Amino acid sequence: MVKDMTKGRVAPILLKFSLPLLVSVIFQQLYSIADSVIAGRCINKDALSAIGASYPITMIFLAVGTGMNIGCSVVISTLFGAKDYKQMKTAVYTSLISTGVLAAVLTVAGYFTSGLFLRLLGTDESIFPDSQTYLNIYVFGLLFLFIYNICTGIFTALGDGNTPLYFLIGSSIGNIGLDLLFVAVFKMGVAGTAWATFICQGICSVLAFIVLVRRISKFKCEKYLYFEWRMLGKIATMSVPSILQQSFVSVGQLFIQSLVNSCGTDVVAGYASAIKLNTFAITSFSAVGNSVSSFTAQNIGAGEYKRVRSGFRVGALLCVGIAVLFTLIYVVFSNGLIYLFLDKTQGDTEAAAEAGKHFLTVVAPFYFAVALKLTGDAILRGGRRMGAFMVTTFSDLILRVAFAFILKPHFGATGIWLSWPVGWCISGVISIILYIIYIRKINRINEE
Repeated sequence: MVKDMTKGRVAPILLKFSLPLLVSVIFQQLYSIADSVIAGRCINKDALSAIGASYPITMIFLAVGTGMNIGCSVVISTLFGAKDYKQMKTAVYTSLISTGVLAAVLTVAGYFTSGLFLRLLGTDESIFPDSQTYLNIYVFGLLFLFIYNICTGIFTALGDGNTPLYFLIGSSIGNIGLDLLFVAVFKMGVAGTAWATFICQGICSVLAFIVLVRRISKFKCEKYLYFEWRMLGKIATMSVPSILQQSFVSVGQLFIQSLVNSCGTDVVAGYASAIKLNTFAITSFSAVGNSVSSFTAQNIGAGEYKRVRSGFRVGALLCVGIAVLFTLIYVVFSNGLIYLFLDKTQGDTEAAAEAGKHFLTVVAPFYFAVALKLTGDAILRGGRRMGAFMVTTFSDLILRVAFAFILKPHFGATGIWLSWPVGWCISGVISIILYIIYIRKINRINEE
């Protein structure tokens, strides 16, 4: 079901639109969290470390898929808001075709460079074979990952957050079931967790594609093109900065992972647990940000500039509220949450659990900063202020990586953890300033 967000009260619209996206985040995170939990508890600590070591590399590929999702969503939202269905259909199919080609190229490149990246990260030899196995299987599923992300972005652009949610719920439940079957019953080890994700993600993406094609066919318009270079250029204008944003963050994670790897396998295992929980929180803020971005794009396309500021206020309140909830849960229950990934009966997990707990208690109190930043970024992205959007992203990345390298020699792993709050707070201030500048600009346009 599509949703026109250019009319009606802003708060109920955004709340109703964001809720399915937030629930989607919960089930989407079950993919990676289930892999780690089952590996850590059903295999051993080294299996958890192996998946954790490959995690920042998988995040680079996910960054490309997410960036394409965001870019096509903004373009399609704007066309949908303007009721230009002919160009909207061209944008949809151009996005799908170009994504398929990109996925094929990255699959080949990823398979032949997986070992090189793991070596560059200083992956411990004891976990290297399992890390490479997990990464190679993940790479073979890139086409499914990318197509699902694009379909989700298009559904979101049309104001429909429910359809991808239904697929994701079924896929996540199936993934957990196959994880347990392959690892606990068939004893396939780390490879079992990767194959479970591959199979479920494949089924989910195919079903999402079929439903999307049927949904788009219901929009009546004159003859349109299935692929257009000019449209690809428009999509790339929005997607490339988003891909760079996501990728640079992931590249920063690679640098940080290399520092974590130098702290020993206990810290690697603890970090592997905590970073999954941290990603859960951040992607929740991003889900609200994506809804705010689509809301902004639709209203800019329809010339409803006054609604953009209201969208920021509602989005910011929702994001900060979620941030407070995550902060309380992670600080109060950090020990129990980390032990979801580790087996207490194994005598060598205490140091790993302490490292993961320490990470959460350092970064979680600053979730409000990244929540505000991502809301400001969403307005800039939805309004096509990509230069400003890139500034906030790069400032966060550069500061986090720089401070991690500066503080680690003096404070050890704690110094690495402290780099997150520093980057979030400074880049958050920059994002809000750029948002204010943009709002003043569109207010002047509205007055004219």
